[in-house]
Amino acid sequence: MKIQMTDRIKLGRAKRWVIKIGSALITNEGKGLDTDAIQRWAEQMAELRSTGKELLLVSSGAVAEGMSRIGMTQRPRALYELQAVAALGQMGLIQHFESCFKLHDIHTAQVLLTHEDLSDRKRYLNARSTLNTLMKIGAIPIINENDTVATEEFRFGDNDTLAALVANLVEADALIILTDQQGLYDKDPRQNQDAELISEANATDPAIMSMAGTGGTLGRGGMRTKITAAQRAARSGAATLIASGRAENVLLEIAKGTELGTLLSPKTEKLAARKQWLAGHLIVRGSLQLDEGASKALSDSGVSLLAVGVTRVNGNFNRGDIVSCLSPTGREVARGLVNYSADEARKIMGKTSNEIENTLGYVDEPELIHRDNLVLL
Repeated sequence: MKIQMTDRIKLGRAKRWVIKIGSALITNEGKGLDTDAIQRWAEQMAELRSTGKELLLVSSGAVAEGMSRIGMTQRPRALYELQAVAALGQMGLIQHFESCFKLHDIHTAQVLLTHEDLSDRKRYLNARSTLNTLMKIGAIPIINENDTVATEEFRFGDNDTLAALVANLVEADALIILTDQQGLYDKDPRQNQDAELISEANATDPAIMSMAGTGGTLGRGGMRTKITAAQRAARSGAATLIASGRAENVLLEIAKGTELGTLLSPKTEKLAARKQWLAGHLIVRGSLQLDEGASKALSDSGVSLLAVGVTRVNGNFNRGDIVSCLSPTGREVARGLVNYSADEARKIMGKTSNEIENTLGYVDEPELIHRDNLVLL
């Protein structure tokens, strides 16, 4: 009998997941790192990895663990105090994840990001390349906000937001948010015994935001931030599942397509959503004149743009800026995030990807613009 390809089965079979685990789960409601739970999640992620999935972990809990280490009972309010406590807690958090994954011969990598890393185009591409490389070599990136250096004006605000932006960054297929709740209810279950769990909804449905309550005392987020995260993730086509991290074998059950938690689906398919998301960030800084072959390949096949197909570089742009791709007659055929500055592009134009390193002395990417970062016009 043929199995119907439901949205949950599609999500379970998705290759690239961003998994976010909340503070209350990681620290057992503030009592200290829940080492048994972390071990169980690591075991499940190791099994998922063995099936070919690519995983990135966004872990909350640094502040809560730091508080536990020094016996602090109230979350600090001053930014410098939060930063100090986070620095203390981050050590324990990463040490334990590392030891758990090491049991399964999986390398982990600590990645601390700030809002500026994802808003600055050059740093955005650098972060994207680093995370993709880590996954390519088989490591699991463990990501958190760089609380120690982040300023109040440029904070993500919560790790739900960070996880969604990471999903955009690496073009993840799924965002899995593990929390201390079963999922999204139609009303606050802590105050209403008749509250019903919402199984599935559209991520952009405005009605679901009115159902969300506020967050707990340990983390900065609540169900509202999780819905907002789902809406952000949907911009690049990722579906979001909000589920209880305490459910038995929760990650493996998600992979099976089991109905648990709340699934918030994007309106559009991944590729179309990704292009729309890119299109919303298009401020052109320069242009690349293409030869006939490169122009036709972009227009007909949507392939990556290689330096060998470029005949002229116009403007003064930096790595990560948006540039136009022009046909030999000057017609704009595409726009995209460029991997090299204007000066670098002038040096490598007309050259093959294999010649980039010899020309520049280094290579960032083999493509001048990757096809995932191109919008055809």
